Amino acid sequence: MMSSSSQLLGKRAVVTGASSGLGAHFAELLASHGADLVLVARRLDALDAVAEKVRSHGHPVQTISLDVTNSDSRACLAVAAGAVDILINNAGVVREGPALKHTENDWDTVLDTNLKAMFFVAQTLAPGMRDRGHGAIVNVASILGLRQAGGVVSYAVSKAGVIQLTKSLALEWARYGIRVNAIAPGYVETELNQDFWVTDAGQALIKRIPQRRLGQLSDLDGPMLLLASDASRYMTGSVLAVDGGHLVSSL
Repeated sequence: MMSSSSQLLGKRAVVTGASSGLGAHFAELLASHGADLVLVARRLDALDAVAEKVRSHGHPVQTISLDVTNSDSRACLAVAAGAVDILINNAGVVREGPALKHTENDWDTVLDTNLKAMFFVAQTLAPGMRDRGHGAIVNVASILGLRQAGGVVSYAVSKAGVIQLTKSLALEWARYGIRVNAIAPGYVETELNQDFWVTDAGQALIKRIPQRRLGQLSDLDGPMLLLASDASRYMTGSVLAVDGGHLVSSL
């Protein structure tokens, strides 16, 4: 259960990919700490279900159904979202399978969503942040942008790109008062993957994590709140790994 506080009171936050998984969790997290929310995803019905839950924290919640890979949709976002203080750039997809069987459509779908759209969503909302002299952008990367795993080539490449994108935008936009940081989760248990972790393959993977456990969604709360709030006002271009020590595990 997330405790309520006023750490983000008066802040307006956009969360992309907010209809499920990490995005839905981040939406409730920010609302529980005082933020007004703009929830963005393709599926309006799923968005509305998340919004209904988030409204229990007593702060305004707006839902916008759009495709972040579509330039016309992104243009609408800038108008519909209004003045934005925080962007949680979370929308992402994965296509699994051997590299030899990876299709051009697989590649384009993943890179367009995870990297290209992330840049253009940030670019769309940044002018408003620049004009107000402040803004916090948190890009959701992955430890797979820093280390390798088989069968997710386009995803890993996209997340490595997200890390470089974070640092590049941090450098360019610091003069405008816009901070750009990233969170890089390790293996986190969600409703979508929980069946895998009870298999032999899943249990073997957990044993490779130094803490010998999966991450829970709540393990991301502290790092996300740090980067989204003024507590990190002297941080930009940082990438926070939240992975139980996976990145420092022995080869």
